[in-house]
Amino acid sequence: MFRTRAFAIPPRAEVPSGTRHRAGWVAAGPAALTLLLGLWGITRENSMWRDEAATWEAAHRTIPETVHMLDRIDVVHGLYYLFMHGVFAIAGDSLVTLRLPSVLAMAGAAALVSLLGSRLAGRCTGLACGLAFALIPAFQQYAQEGRPYALVTACTALACLLLVAAVESPGAGRWTAYGVTVLVAALLNWFSLLMLCAHAATIVLGRPPRGTVVRWGIASSCAVIGTLPLVVASGTQSQQVAWIRPVSPSTLYGLLLTLAAGALCAGAIRPGERLRTPIRPGERRRTPRRTPRRTPRGTRLPLTAVALPLLVLPPLVLLAASLAHPVYLTRYVLFHHIGLALLIGGACHALALRLRASPRRTIVGVMALAFAGLLPVQLSLRSANSRVDDVLATAESVAAVRETGDAVLYIPAARRDTALVSPTAFTGTRDLALVRSPAESGTLGGVERGPEQIAAAMRAVRRIVVVSDAGAPPATTDRDRAKQRVLKAYFVRCSATTARGRQVTVYLRRHDRGGCGPAGRGTEPPHAGQRP
Repeated sequence: MFRTRAFAIPPRAEVPSGTRHRAGWVAAGPAALTLLLGLWGITRENSMWRDEAATWEAAHRTIPETVHMLDRIDVVHGLYYLFMHGVFAIAGDSLVTLRLPSVLAMAGAAALVSLLGSRLAGRCTGLACGLAFALIPAFQQYAQEGRPYALVTACTALACLLLVAAVESPGAGRWTAYGVTVLVAALLNWFSLLMLCAHAATIVLGRPPRGTVVRWGIASSCAVIGTLPLVVASGTQSQQVAWIRPVSPSTLYGLLLTLAAGALCAGAIRPGERLRTPIRPGERRRTPRRTPRRTPRGTRLPLTAVALPLLVLPPLVLLAASLAHPVYLTRYVLFHHIGLALLIGGACHALALRLRASPRRTIVGVMALAFAGLLPVQLSLRSANSRVDDVLATAESVAAVRETGDAVLYIPAARRDTALVSPTAFTGTRDLALVRSPAESGTLGGVERGPEQIAAAMRAVRRIVVVSDAGAPPATTDRDRAKQRVLKAYFVRCSATTARGRQVTVYLRRHDRGGCGPAGRGTEPPHAGQRP
């Protein structure tokens, strides 16, 4: 077996006390970098995918309409929808407004991670942790999405910082702030309660006084109790996660690679040992001394005791839960990458000290190389093709082929989101299947007629524009099967446009002599089932 040589980072106590007030300036660099990366290509080539379309639609409803919807669907995101409703009311609706809260949340999280690393292992380590956070692709991806995961990440980073502060310097105010922060994160997405598994392991590894353990137990229990109504309510809406499939090999491999990278970084950190740094001119050499783990006020936690449990436990616990019912999605535990950022930062600083090089220059150099190496990934994340689909591109396709008086169908009904986000693209058309609007019915996609009613309405029209997923997956409901059955029996396909994950298909009534194309662009319809 090969033995990996470990590097050492100085314990936090060896950082001169007169320079700790500068930790805030250390946090400013990573926050600014994260902000710039978040603003870079924030519109993603003017695209919006289906999850963001749900945010857009919900945020445009009145508060009573939103509450009516949450009673039936998506209650797990209720607080976020109400928050975005306020953002739209103040700043107006646009792609930038939709995603800017996530960008700002990630920038704040980068600053908090820097402060956390500084508190655990010194300012240079904090700088490295914050820069590593800014460059992790998963954080860059969700910094540019109008969903709550960036806000959850920021709350988790703050909760970790408050935990460390409360363990080191116990106080009722810190524990209260910790409990409130965990509660807010859980109300944004209650899967964030998995951070408590990591914090419990941190408490065990740190071995603080019994009073500290009791206070943590009270604060975390209050947060859990405050989240229970949301957990129970979301349990009645379990159909919301029914579409989640068992963990794929690619997802599992990605998680294992992340954990392996964290383990390698942790192996490069040997807490409790001191590695001397070069003495600058005019600076007095301090006598090495072993810092006690316990202080009169509390317990000092090593970086690995905070980072490793946060990296490992939340995804593994969710993965174990998925064995009973598939619920594992990477974005549900996005915050666990904070642990990876802390470990990367600690390893980078340890490497700089081991090489007797300037820590800041080494850290900036390593991060610059990482930025260059990850540039293809960063460019890909900012392209329209980086997400499953694009409702705005679909709306453009509909606007290009529709005629006044055309009927429109959605297979499945959830693809109606493109009309809800871009209603002007559907001007002059009518929705054949819809019987109750989304706002009226308290749903995201509205309520459709029964299969027989839809079939009768289809037989009475001449042209139908169908919006569906690319590749035309098989129908899963009686309504969708009825739509496909009537299209096959009574209509011929004139054209099909596939763009960014969705397809827009124009059907013409069989034997109609008016041609397939829009007015002025008539073409002979192909035979049923034949590609145009």
